[in-house]
Amino acid sequence: MKITPFALERYFAKHEFTAPYLLCCSDCEALTMSDLLTLADESSLRLWQDLKLGYTESMGHPLLREEIVQLYDSITPNEVLVTVPEEGIYIAMNNLLQQGDHIVVTGPGYQSLSEVATSLGCNISFWMPKWEERNGWQFKIEDMLCLVTKNTKLIVINFPHNPTGCVLCEAEMNKVVEIARERNMSIFSDEMYRYLEHDPSLRLPSVAEIYEKGIALSGLSKSFALPGLRIGWLISKDKTLLQSCAYFKDYTTICSSAPSEVLGLIGLRAKEQILKRNIEIISKNLNLLDTFFNRYAHLFAWHRPLASTIALPKLLINKPVTSYCDDLIEKSGVMLLPAPLFGLDDQYFRIGFGRKNLPEALARWEAHLC
Repeated sequence: MKITPFALERYFAKHEFTAPYLLCCSDCEALTMSDLLTLADESSLRLWQDLKLGYTESMGHPLLREEIVQLYDSITPNEVLVTVPEEGIYIAMNNLLQQGDHIVVTGPGYQSLSEVATSLGCNISFWMPKWEERNGWQFKIEDMLCLVTKNTKLIVINFPHNPTGCVLCEAEMNKVVEIARERNMSIFSDEMYRYLEHDPSLRLPSVAEIYEKGIALSGLSKSFALPGLRIGWLISKDKTLLQSCAYFKDYTTICSSAPSEVLGLIGLRAKEQILKRNIEIISKNLNLLDTFFNRYAHLFAWHRPLASTIALPKLLINKPVTSYCDDLIEKSGVMLLPAPLFGLDDQYFRIGFGRKNLPEALARWEAHLC
């Protein structure tokens, strides 16, 4: 298998642990170990204290899977496979696709969602959003419909969307499912940012809940501020597909980290507190960004996103955004992500607002502007 280098991850590898201010990250401020253990109930704390560092069940710890299904209305533990988040994409694509298949993928996006399929010899069409001066980024269902052909095997979606923060409304999501069902296509849905809708009324059911050939990816890295645990999951009512994914996992990680599973269980049992804390950070930071971008409206076009920890503003000055970001990180230690890392024009950049030090990062950026 030959695969193209992961441009975003290579950029992070170069700068993430040396840049003082990461104003581009897609996760929420990570919880400390002491933060998390303070949230533990008596039974899960006992599991942690008595933990044996042996192998774990390949499908995932039964208690963890029972807690995962509390995030959904109609999913059972037998419809959950615990994976590393990135691994979930790799496993699912290898079980859903084969050489020559056509897939439609939301773009710009996390490179794995298209690149694994490309490495398998699939043909890719990107469902791209449009930039509207008054409304910012918008995904149009009619654009997706134009891409679907009689040979389309899979639709890959990511809402809330990385990097724009876009969401679909219920009618739009139902239309995607309707098209897939009419043509007997599968849907893979990257739902890593679910529960980070800024207005909870915008939250939709998982595609795995509403479509019999849907498979959804989620995990603890984004919404739950626990990326270091490397715990994610695939869910699907297609038992045959999920079993095939479990068999494939025997050739990747086999099973999850025992400490990570118990710590993940603790986090999910404390989900209300963690989500409330994360939404408060996001809300406060978005207000600061509104003020910042309003002050520099001659330099940047900003539209507040509807969900997630990220947005994709537009640079208005006559300079490639890649050069702008390189200059900013070199002179001010502030890291933004240039949109060409997502395969987009050199006019946009990803900004993240899930970290607590955003006020300091903005101050350094503003000093650079002055």
